[in-house]
Amino acid sequence: MQSGISATAELQQALQDLLTSTTQRGLLATISQEAIVPASPIPSTHATFLEDLSNLRDFINPNEALYILLRRSDVLSSLDKSLVAVTYVPNAAPVRQKMLFAATRLTLVRELGGEHFPESIFCTEADELTAEGWEKHVKHTESGNPLTAEEQSLQDIKEAEALESRGTQGQSLAQGGRIAIRADESISGALRQLGEGGGDNLVQLRMDAPTETLQFVSSGSVTPDSIASSIDKQEPRFSFYRHSDPESSIVFISTCPSSAKIKERMLYAASRSNVISLAQNEGGLKVAKRLEATNPDEITAQVVEDEFKAEEKEEKKGFAKPKRPGRR
Repeated sequence: MQSGISATAELQQALQDLLTSTTQRGLLATISQEAIVPASPIPSTHATFLEDLSNLRDFINPNEALYILLRRSDVLSSLDKSLVAVTYVPNAAPVRQKMLFAATRLTLVRELGGEHFPESIFCTEADELTAEGWEKHVKHTESGNPLTAEEQSLQDIKEAEALESRGTQGQSLAQGGRIAIRADESISGALRQLGEGGGDNLVQLRMDAPTETLQFVSSGSVTPDSIASSIDKQEPRFSFYRHSDPESSIVFISTCPSSAKIKERMLYAASRSNVISLAQNEGGLKVAKRLEATNPDEITAQVVEDEFKAEEKEEKKGFAKPKRPGRR
């Protein structure tokens, strides 16, 4: 998945400085204002690469994602200029930041020159960036053991990045969105009943990540106060709620808990617009409001009502009688 973010000229220059330096072990980069920019250089104060990893402690935070570019050679003045591109995405980082850094990691390597990066690593724990953690990584890579949790996350990211370019043959979602997906046949019927004013006013859908299929979860009757408790708190969900206003407006609710896997988060983000298109084209719904939240608990009755109150204020403001011009 491409994020539309690119590396700045300042980062390109910082990379060249790193490649020619004999005192710099690495370089930090981050995403700011829709661009990848250089952050702090990482000094080399020890004789070897593994020893220099201790210098990362001062730069790594438990809730902030970073790109870390490291010189791999023990001797910085050697002809070996190969780098390791580390994408550090801690579990405590904000969800949007996680998705952004994961989606942009290939762009970083490509724009800085893939020839410089024979190795790329994705990690979620600071301990993985210590001498001991690095040695475990090397041993694991050489042994050909099953994937660790971190490596599985990287595999999930690679699969998610391929979603846009690959696409799938879907029932209703092949056009006009970022990704094509398959949809269960039962979904359209549930959405049509929702729009026709049946007894149920909440339809929930989920994405099955392995098959990239949109699946029907449930249809039920809820009150504004019970929306949050009706939506799963462990898995991401797409929900359609029929509001009790005179227009029986449809509210689209997207929830994606922080515990969701990276591939799931990226898949849901990429599929959101097409799910709405399905509801409108196949289910005949007119989506009036869209709410996005990390946890279902954020979708309170007050939040829903505030959406409609804001609209009422805009309408009243738009039809306000103009003031009489004053005398000059």
